[in-house]
Amino acid sequence: MRVALVHFWWVTNRGGEAVCAEILKLFPDADVFVHVRDEAVMAAALPESFSGRVFTTFIDRLPGARKHYQRYLPLMPLALEQLDLQAYDLVISSESGPAKGVITRPDALHVCYCHTPMRYLWDMHADYVRSLGTLTRLVFRLSAHWLRVWDRSSADRVDHFVANSAYVARRIEKFYRRGAEVIHPPVDTSRFAMPRQTGAHFAVVGQLVGYKRADLAVDACTRLGLELKVVGEGEQRAELEGRAGPTVEFLGRLPDDALAEVLASSRALLFPGVEDFGIVPVEAMAAGVPVVAFGRGGAAESVVDGVTGVHFHEQTVEGLVGAIERFVALEDSMDPAAIAGHASGFDSAVFRSLFQQAIQRLLPATSGGAS
Repeated sequence: MRVALVHFWWVTNRGGEAVCAEILKLFPDADVFVHVRDEAVMAAALPESFSGRVFTTFIDRLPGARKHYQRYLPLMPLALEQLDLQAYDLVISSESGPAKGVITRPDALHVCYCHTPMRYLWDMHADYVRSLGTLTRLVFRLSAHWLRVWDRSSADRVDHFVANSAYVARRIEKFYRRGAEVIHPPVDTSRFAMPRQTGAHFAVVGQLVGYKRADLAVDACTRLGLELKVVGEGEQRAELEGRAGPTVEFLGRLPDDALAEVLASSRALLFPGVEDFGIVPVEAMAAGVPVVAFGRGGAAESVVDGVTGVHFHEQTVEGLVGAIERFVALEDSMDPAAIAGHASGFDSAVFRSLFQQAIQRLLPATSGGAS
């Protein structure tokens, strides 16, 4: 059986690339197709057992593509349809940018692992347009409608969707009118498994951009006079530093070992944004650390309210302040060992096992019909 893995672009090593790396552990001789790649970044993530080949679309050869690849988004459907995948029996697409629109043999099985339907075409379209420059905004507005039509029609080329959360599965149903099996993405929980040494601080981790809502954590801890360590960089950092009180410390981006130490010594992780899944809450729980999370998105699935953390349901400073106060009342009852045990259910080995079972179950049904 010949296997192809189609990913959108491989220029960083984040959650989507971690999924691809785990899939390649199951299919080490698979060939990989991406629009654009950074060879050094990709090489650092590929498993040692990988023996397949790596191909790029023509996007990789366009001027400035490796830095400004998203500007070529209108050309990516054409680039995908140029790929010759006739030799492959199993095609796995990794979708949150254009990847699933490849054309396969009628008897091949096409499984799409969907991190999210493309946000800049669907539910975050307006936010994305506002972030663009004048010329880019004009081009994108002219092309977005046709990209949306293509994205919807290309969903019919997929035989079976796998979503990284029930939240994403609902969005697949909304935008593509397709069902999806849920397999949560892999988290290297062993990297965060260390002795629990609770400090006085809370933590918020992630890019300092609008939708992550780090502002809520900064404002809530400033109001309550609680210590907060802010890990991450982004366009909002200067603004947040200007409004933060003396108990808030900005650490910037940290290496993995330093991040693990900050998490492990936190009273709790504050997670006020909405993510498709959200790996950071699982990493914190792997260290036995509770999570105070906004009760939408993937964190509503990974954080058990009252057991491994608390949820809040109003995405405001007042909502987070109330959740922190509720957490403080429950803090002593939350068992670090139980929290870490819960996180182990999201480990990379669990992902590989579930994904392999899904593929084995689907392979006999390679008649080309959608499921």
